[in-house]
Amino acid sequence: MLHLRFSRRPLRFNFPARTSRGALAEHVAWYLHLTHSDHPTIVGLGEAAPLAGLSPDYGPGFAGAVAVLCERLNANRLDSLVLAEVPALVGPGWPALTFALETAVLDLATGGRRQLYANAFSQGRAVLPINGLVWMGDADFMREQIQQKLAAGFSCLKLKIGSLDFATELAILAEIRAVAGPERLTLRVDANGAFAPADAPRKLAQLAEFGIHSIEQPLAAGQTAAFAALCRTTPLPIALDEELIGVPDPTCQAALLDEIRPAYIVLKPTLLGGHAATRRWIALAEARGMGWWLTSALESNVGLNAVAQLTAEYDVRGFPQGLGTGQLYHNNVEAPLHVGDGVLRYDPAGSWGLPE
Repeated sequence: MLHLRFSRRPLRFNFPARTSRGALAEHVAWYLHLTHSDHPTIVGLGEAAPLAGLSPDYGPGFAGAVAVLCERLNANRLDSLVLAEVPALVGPGWPALTFALETAVLDLATGGRRQLYANAFSQGRAVLPINGLVWMGDADFMREQIQQKLAAGFSCLKLKIGSLDFATELAILAEIRAVAGPERLTLRVDANGAFAPADAPRKLAQLAEFGIHSIEQPLAAGQTAAFAALCRTTPLPIALDEELIGVPDPTCQAALLDEIRPAYIVLKPTLLGGHAATRRWIALAEARGMGWWLTSALESNVGLNAVAQLTAEYDVRGFPQGLGTGQLYHNNVEAPLHVGDGVLRYDPAGSWGLPE
């Protein structure tokens, strides 16, 4: 019979003391440990790490939901579990928990080796291109990060914008372009909904002067008509991110994409409801000729590995993904994931820690 238990780890960030990270000073991850009575030493591991302010399931009720899920699965005395059965078992409204249980099911089915899919990445024969993430902060901190990322060999940078004066952010982009033009360095920006609809056209026009690849979520989520109008006239490709969260119904997902018509969608399995839910979004985007990329959502290495191996099920050669968050924590779970020269590697012979 299957047995499910959970553990919890507060993840602590490596941010310099001079930056203000607010609620991001600590991020709690919940781990699901799935075993079968026939092979009790083989553990399928999944991570649920909902984000404050973003995840639909973040809040004081999440701890109880994790405990209830374990009780429910154990009481059902199941001998097996497949991905299609996970959403009903978890229940609606818990996307991070669905992602975690799906990951644990996949891991247990493949021997508890954290190799969820049999693809070239998980087998150590291929790498995944990733962008270097530059966090919001004061101008000096952002400049410092940019220099570090360029020195580390990244050919694509993603800058969080919207926290500084816009003129300062434009000046930072000008500094980057003075060092590396579009032919050498791809630039993405993420506004996290910081622009007002009235100001967005002007700001996008100014950003476009720097050869920006795309901008994520220039408007706050929920302004569908304004977003659609912006996408029709923008000089800069727009990617939806937060707009996709909390839209689990495929019919509503299709209607959203059809109305807004973005150039790209950005997919975070923790926020969208897991592996199967992410695949549905990809299918909808590809059917409409829209691009996409996957990104982790500040999970530890357990969740990052799951997102990376799902990404590797698709041909993303030459198109950087948002998978560079594995070095954010000083108490991360030990994992054979390695970042270097702008790519993420997985060593199947490497060792994994088991969070307790």
